[in-house]
Amino acid sequence: MKNLINKWNKISLVKRIIVGLIIGIVLALAIPNTAKPIVIFGSLFVGALKAVAPMLVFFLVIAAISSHKSGQQTNMKSIILLYLLGTFLAGFVAVIVSFIFPITLTFGSGVNDVTPPGGVVEVLKALLMNIVDNPVKALFNANYIGILSWAIILGVALKKASSSTKTMISNVSDALSQVVKWIINFAPFGIMGLVFDTISAKGIESLISYGQLIVLLVGCMAFVALVVNPLIVYIGIRENPYPLVFKCLKDSGITAFFTRSSAANIPVNMGLCKELNLNKDTYSVSIPLGATINMGGAAVTISILTLAAVHTLGIEVNIGMALLLSLLSAVSACGASGVAGGSLLLVPLACSLFGIPNDVAMQVVGVGFIVGVIQDSCETALNSSTDVLFTAVAEFSKARKEKIKNK
Repeated sequence: MKNLINKWNKISLVKRIIVGLIIGIVLALAIPNTAKPIVIFGSLFVGALKAVAPMLVFFLVIAAISSHKSGQQTNMKSIILLYLLGTFLAGFVAVIVSFIFPITLTFGSGVNDVTPPGGVVEVLKALLMNIVDNPVKALFNANYIGILSWAIILGVALKKASSSTKTMISNVSDALSQVVKWIINFAPFGIMGLVFDTISAKGIESLISYGQLIVLLVGCMAFVALVVNPLIVYIGIRENPYPLVFKCLKDSGITAFFTRSSAANIPVNMGLCKELNLNKDTYSVSIPLGATINMGGAAVTISILTLAAVHTLGIEVNIGMALLLSLLSAVSACGASGVAGGSLLLVPLACSLFGIPNDVAMQVVGVGFIVGVIQDSCETALNSSTDVLFTAVAEFSKARKEKIKNK
């Protein structure tokens, strides 16, 4: 048994996940009733990730800020600017693509058990309240905006603490990172359970019926990942961007695709940053921050689903409204982690721009949940891989400018 486990662990994680994916599909199509107990693997996997991710972000940020030495230079301003620019451009591209390839939806039953935010003011108020949320409550509810704000405050407060205290906090963050790696090693079984549950409950035909929407969502995210982001990278480093882009997609995007959690993918991203020889003082803060506010994939989802509803209802949209939607989707996406239900529950807010009734908007959310097994995976892969990409671009760009200056 020990030899078998060792051989299994020697296989790359991606190959193991593919095996779990195939087994889940086969069991769901062949013996859905007999194999139903394997659903528990998916529930345990997701539950474990949800349980450890908030604590991981909390201690990582505290450790990074408290151990930062005065005078050490970081590129946080450039990275935050890249995060915001990337999120806005992703939403803008989604709007353009939706006009070039307009699609309509077939509405079914409504979604009655979720409550979307009522307007922009309410979203901004929720964001501000999440910032000052009780830290224990923020950890319990996985309110990443609150977790991040308290971690920054405590990190600054602990900068003058003793070295032994800082070492203890650093050891806790390292231990939590190791726990996440252990959980991710069980991803093949978790993915098997999740895929089995989705296909056995909804059937493959439920995804095929929304094939056009899935293709538009995935195609738009792929365009952002393979065209928009490389353009940003080229402007920053002035050399072929694709080796860096593909490395981030391969080493970060693939694991994020299957775990469907930017926060749980933080240890993977930190390891990739270390491999790229980036400044630890920078990436130890920028990666947890990116998992919270760098949400290009969410901006794509919000924009495309909203305009699908607009096209379905035959509503005329001018360029000004389209630009406003791009901006709103970017702002909303940055706060998606602080809203229960993530990016999908922000669709009604965007729909309200066009006077779409809430009951219709919630049916759009229902469609989003149906395609979510694919949409959410691609969204997370884009979001998480871009965290490393923009962190690397900021540092490489700074190094290039210093090299030119010293000539």
